[in-house]
Amino acid sequence: MFNQSQTIELAAGANGSGGGGLVGLILPLVLMFAIFYFLLIRPQQKKQKTRTSMLSALKKGDKVVTIGGLHGTIMEITDDIVVLRVNDVTKLTFDRGSISHAVSSSSGESEKSS
Repeated sequence: MFNQSQTIELAAGANGSGGGGLVGLILPLVLMFAIFYFLLIRPQQKKQKTRTSMLSALKKGDKVVTIGGLHGTIMEITDDIVVLRVNDVTKLTFDRGSISHAVSSSSGESEKSS
């Protein structure tokens, strides 16, 4: 069927296109990494940065919600511990990282005034 010269030509043609195949393999990987970076990694880093700044800005008297959904007012705060007052007599100790978000105090003050 094939003689020896045709087989050599086929093998030479396969070796010649090997350089273009490497670029064809690397380019999609680079594009995929860029897509993952802009769609997943970068937004997560931005969200983490805002959370860290929110946790560092907490102070005594702020109203917060924990990741478990518990609402309270900060009574004491250190670098890693937060003591929340849940009602007049109950104080609970939490890790600072367990604070989900701070509740704006303006909505609480407007409710008290009406």
